[in-house]
Amino acid sequence: MGRYGRLRRIQQMDPLRDHERIFRWITQYEFPRDYLQGTSVAFLRDYGVPRVSRLLDRTQEFERAGQKRYDDTVLIAYEMVREGLDSEHGRATARHLNRIHGRYRIPNEDFLYVLATTVVGPKRWIDRYGWRPLSPQETESLALVGRRMGELMGITGLPADYAEFERLHDAYEREMFAYDPANRRVAAATLRVVTEWYPAPLRQLAARVTLALLDEPLLEALGLPPQPRWLRFAADRALRARAAVIRRLPPRPERFPRRPKPRSYPFGWTLDDLGPHWAHSRPVVPLTDEDPPPGPAVPDHHTPPPAREATGAPPLSPGGRSPAPASAPDRSDRTHLDQEPR
Repeated sequence: MGRYGRLRRIQQMDPLRDHERIFRWITQYEFPRDYLQGTSVAFLRDYGVPRVSRLLDRTQEFERAGQKRYDDTVLIAYEMVREGLDSEHGRATARHLNRIHGRYRIPNEDFLYVLATTVVGPKRWIDRYGWRPLSPQETESLALVGRRMGELMGITGLPADYAEFERLHDAYEREMFAYDPANRRVAAATLRVVTEWYPAPLRQLAARVTLALLDEPLLEALGLPPQPRWLRFAADRALRARAAVIRRLPPRPERFPRRPKPRSYPFGWTLDDLGPHWAHSRPVVPLTDEDPPPGPAVPDHHTPPPAREATGAPPLSPGGRSPAPASAPDRSDRTHLDQEPR
């Protein structure tokens, strides 16, 4: 298979029928690092909205366990799709996510925006810095996967396609971006997580390069300083040079999909490991398309928050409810980093 072999196959597919398969090819084969980078920038965009960042600031999750919060968000999104969104495992992950988010009162419009950042953010990053832009089939697959995630989370008023996600995303930012001290605190805590991935002498440079890749409206909302023109130009050129190199490399083989490598779980993880410790004391509620369990209903007056919100990274992850209480974690189903998840 040549460098563009998967693209040619994708162009013959129907996103309505094949969006989950196309999504896995995007995230595990064609653009694994770029998708993650685009999602990371989406996390930062969430903090430009004071209503979102104040909640995150109150939880102190990033101050106390920023790396775990980041990892949990990435992993919950991965677990939702690895066997299919409507597989038993995908639905169990959605129930777990909703159980975590059920603690908070979050407006539906905030859920929509956070979800939209996980669709629009990766698309824009890949089109700018990926080794090729996304095809129309890939773009719509991102939107359809995001829409199904939103349905499982109980979000209403979901966009039907990518164009609607993009319009919602941009309109919400025009209306809601504003500086607040909480924005800066949560963004600074997240940047500390990111820069700690690098050797100590490079951390300051890594932080400045990250800021150089952010647009001015976002920097203003976060209260972070714009970087000099020369650094913005150098960061942009370096990423485009990287894309040119990757374009000339062979495609990733089918037998070697790229999977998450979370720093918080060097020996693997189970679904019950993900999220804050208090989540397991909360009731598990059926998904919106499931029948309630027999017996008295357990009232839960909270609106389920966006997927990134309470897992271990910013709100979407982008970021669950069950017909019966979750069973104890089965350690035989632990996902290891060096083997195919079952």
